[in-house]
Amino acid sequence: MQYASQEARQSAQQDVVLSVSSVKKQIGGKPIIKDVSFEVRSGEIFGFLGPNGAGKTTTIRMLVNLIKPTSGEILICGEDIGRHPEAALRHVGCIVENPEAYSYLTGWENLEHFARMLRGIDNARIREVAAIVGLDSRIHDKVKTYSLGMRQRLGIAQALLGRPKLLILDEPTNGLDPKGIKELREFVRMLASQGMSLFISSHLLSEIQLMCDRVAIISRGEVLAVGTVDELIHGADNYVVWQFEQPEAGRRLLAGDGDVELVPEHEHQIDESLLGMREAVITAMNPDRISSLVEKAVRAGIGIVSVHCVAPTLEQLFLRMTEGESIG
Repeated sequence: MQYASQEARQSAQQDVVLSVSSVKKQIGGKPIIKDVSFEVRSGEIFGFLGPNGAGKTTTIRMLVNLIKPTSGEILICGEDIGRHPEAALRHVGCIVENPEAYSYLTGWENLEHFARMLRGIDNARIREVAAIVGLDSRIHDKVKTYSLGMRQRLGIAQALLGRPKLLILDEPTNGLDPKGIKELREFVRMLASQGMSLFISSHLLSEIQLMCDRVAIISRGEVLAVGTVDELIHGADNYVVWQFEQPEAGRRLLAGDGDVELVPEHEHQIDESLLGMREAVITAMNPDRISSLVEKAVRAGIGIVSVHCVAPTLEQLFLRMTEGESIG
């Protein structure tokens, strides 16, 4: 039994491409990253969400060894980036913020330039990555003639040159039009289907919801939640929309229950079609409490017209967790 357990642990470790454990960062004595832990698995698209100043870019810079954590451990394919940075980073391709390229050179010449910094990258590999990102027909044109989306794809091609197991993209959809965002989403999914792991920082919640397998929400240097979008949404209190024959009496009844939170009208984003013609009372609560509250209303002589349970969107959950901080 002990042997099987050890084998299972080794298999689980091999499945984890990036492991971040209790990472903290202080700058000038001020805690910037207070405690960040998460794992990215093989072939997974992992989203990293947080408002401005939450610590997203600082965390990414630690992942690629641009800055050192004050404490904690970062393992990439089992290699400790603090102790063995070269061994760890050979598994990583990364674009932090905007991809840089020499505009006066062609796409091919840019890739040739970066290929010289890596071992074993020949012209065949350059042709291969150009085809992967869909630039093969324009790879010999000067970069100054490229659209923003093409420059983004060239940056990804550069990050793919070394055949990484983990691709880190910081705000990859910035500045892209809807067509470019859709193409990027399809491209990211294609890479994951081939076994690559992707770590994506983004402020576009709808895109993260469409693109990512799992998500970490970070605020003020701490990870608040990690899970699939469905797990996070279904693990949260749902919106429950109540419509009473006597709205004020119903509101007072719900307000007197400690497990029910009344949601002000300006703080929800529920489709107006669900609110009906009567004045609606919107709450955040566990749906399991609905039946007991209905009984309580009936005993109090308060007529109920309808009750709707509405799961929050990722955006609503995000704003609730981060107390309404702006996203960025």
